Amino acid sequence: MDWLTYLSFGDAGWGDELLQGLGVTLALALATLPLGLLLGLAVAALALFGGRAARSLALAFSTTLRGLPELLTLFIIYHGVGMGLNALLHWHDPAAGHLELSPFVAGVLALALVFAAYSSEVWRGAWQALDGGQREAGEAMGLRRLTIFRVIELPQLLRLALPGLGNLWINLLKDTALVSVIALSDLMRMANIAVGATKKPFLFFLVVCLAYWLVCLLCEYLLGRMERRANRGQRMGGAAA
Repeated sequence: MDWLTYLSFGDAGWGDELLQGLGVTLALALATLPLGLLLGLAVAALALFGGRAARSLALAFSTTLRGLPELLTLFIIYHGVGMGLNALLHWHDPAAGHLELSPFVAGVLALALVFAAYSSEVWRGAWQALDGGQREAGEAMGLRRLTIFRVIELPQLLRLALPGLGNLWINLLKDTALVSVIALSDLMRMANIAVGATKKPFLFFLVVCLAYWLVCLLCEYLLGRMERRANRGQRMGGAAA
């Protein structure tokens, strides 16, 4: 059996399983991204504008999550949160059944927490790079703090934070491979199953490498276009100056 047969679609090959696993990988990353971005932005806001307790909480969150291996965070969420939910459920109703946390949900939660810890530092650096006089001018005009953030600060934050967030997105895509250890049928797990059935590790792991590389290459191209578009006015302004 040649390699084309192994990678074909249908009962004879593993192409459809690998494609399905790639879909799960992309779905996991896309579901994690908005949650991680919003949580990271909230942590950065607490670290910069919160009280002493809020700043300490934000620092503890980012330091702890960045200091733990991603795989350990995944295990803690998958097993720990499930145990906590069951304990709470049985406390409320002793006759309740057992609740098992979905591997997909556990993967999203774990990766979102890690992404938020790193993205909070990117958001914080971008926020500190803004001119504080703009906020003061908005307040002098009678604008609410939320309006100032939405209209004045957020567009600039996105431009300044985009390179760092883009790198974190690429890392997130690769970190999705970790969820294969909790039995989520992502690309990596499908490849492991195929290797176990065919004893062709080099073939299937090479295909996985190519799949991740192509996805990351496409994302880097799109991110590059987004950065050029976001900085277009800045370059034009600099040239005019």
